[in-house]
Amino acid sequence: MSKIQHILICDDQIIVHETIIAYLKAEGFSYSSAFDGEEALKKAYELIPDLIILDLMMPKKNGIEVCSTLRKTTDVPIIMLTAKGEEIDKILGLELGADDYIVKPFSPREVVARVKTVLRRKSPRNIEKNPVLRYDGLEINLATYEVYVEGKFVRCTPKEVEIAYFLASHIGQVFGREQIIENIWGAEFYGDTRSVDTQIKRIRQKLVCDNMKWSIKSIYGVGYKFDIKQ
Repeated sequence: MSKIQHILICDDQIIVHETIIAYLKAEGFSYSSAFDGEEALKKAYELIPDLIILDLMMPKKNGIEVCSTLRKTTDVPIIMLTAKGEEIDKILGLELGADDYIVKPFSPREVVARVKTVLRRKSPRNIEKNPVLRYDGLEINLATYEVYVEGKFVRCTPKEVEIAYFLASHIGQVFGREQIIENIWGAEFYGDTRSVDTQIKRIRQKLVCDNMKWSIKSIYGVGYKFDIKQ
């Protein structure tokens, strides 16, 4: 019997909880609710949910603060909710390590579809034939979603692991934003292609070390490639 996946919903509006919960229950998910940022953090650490739906604007601590705090200690998938349509809000949310975002007003069916998509991306069932890549001082394990640099564990979000693995498994091959999106997000991607740039920036920052013999290079006007120093 498969484990029932638990979703933590963090929003200060009761109607949002009621709407999402009805659809989550119908799809077999269990759930918990938090109505401000402090409660969201408390329940996230106590319950260890499989995924968090997190509103950008909440009392006590906003979604940006909550997401940033969680990302220091956990790689739990996070979907941000925002009533703001500005691109800066979307990109900022993803830059902090969110896995996806949804702009209000939204369809509850869309929310559940995104939840399933994000959870599916993290599922260990989607493992390549060679799930572990090793280069001098770098290890990317897609089976466990773990990354090590010079033997030290580096905390990465599931999406960061997938992007790093994808590029590192194609040494020297250049991929544009759209190609990366197609291979990592698939048809369910709803965001701005520039969010790829944000993810690459975060990966570079996390994989840095003194004697780097690898790099993710930007090819102007084309995209990115993983390179090994000879």
